[in-house]
Amino acid sequence: MIVIAHLSDVHFDGDARATDRARLVMEYLDGLPYDLDAVLVSGDIADHAAPEEYDVARKVLRSRHPLIVCPGNHDERIAFRRGLLGAAETAAESERETERAAEPVDQVVRGDGFVLAVCDSSVPGEHHGLLAESTLEWLEGVLTETPRDVPVLVAFHHPPVTLHIPYVDGIRQFGEERLAALAERHPHLKAFLCGHAHTGAATTFAGRPLLVAPGVVSTTRLPWEARSGADEHLHLDEPPVVAFHVLGEDGRLTTHYRVVVDRR
Repeated sequence: MIVIAHLSDVHFDGDARATDRARLVMEYLDGLPYDLDAVLVSGDIADHAAPEEYDVARKVLRSRHPLIVCPGNHDERIAFRRGLLGAAETAAESERETERAAEPVDQVVRGDGFVLAVCDSSVPGEHHGLLAESTLEWLEGVLTETPRDVPVLVAFHHPPVTLHIPYVDGIRQFGEERLAALAERHPHLKAFLCGHAHTGAATTFAGRPLLVAPGVVSTTRLPWEARSGADEHLHLDEPPVVAFHVLGEDGRLTTHYRVVVDRR
């Protein structure tokens, strides 16, 4: 059995509230009596992409389990790489080094019996998502190199479908037909994982499950829950939630959503 914990949208912003909520989730995961196969944090790590926000994120997003973190629309690639991936900042960076640091942050985890391919769906300076051609080529390579009997999960920040939340749907991942065509060529691609919506959701894309992790910092109000006022889009007082994706020996994928409550 393979178990992957999935959280998203921690939005470190210098305020204790966001930090405390993320720390609560990470402490809960570290306190589990089970060794998870991976912990995925699917984007919007910082709220303003400030170096000090990534500094806090690096300290809080630590785990005894294998951890992988990808950017979201609130992140900035160069700052993300320096703050979370250990990319060095030099006094005199070459133009090519700067260009390379600004390229999509695509990463892969090859675990025991599974592969987790994490794509950067962020678009610099924008809030919507789009997978760059280089990312699609990279993903094609990961899938091609992976034996057909090894399940692959593909993760990114932006959902590539509408979730019937107008605010979110306007800044979802576009150009999704290219990803769907890629999926058709690789039947061992078992599911897509994402965040961005600040609400747990389950739907399908390209004939596979598309599983959305809830937001840690806040929870989106659904259209039929909306209220007027400054915070009409968000619940700020709901507890954080984490998703657990479970790959059974029969190849079936099951997802559980767990509310994390401070019981200290």
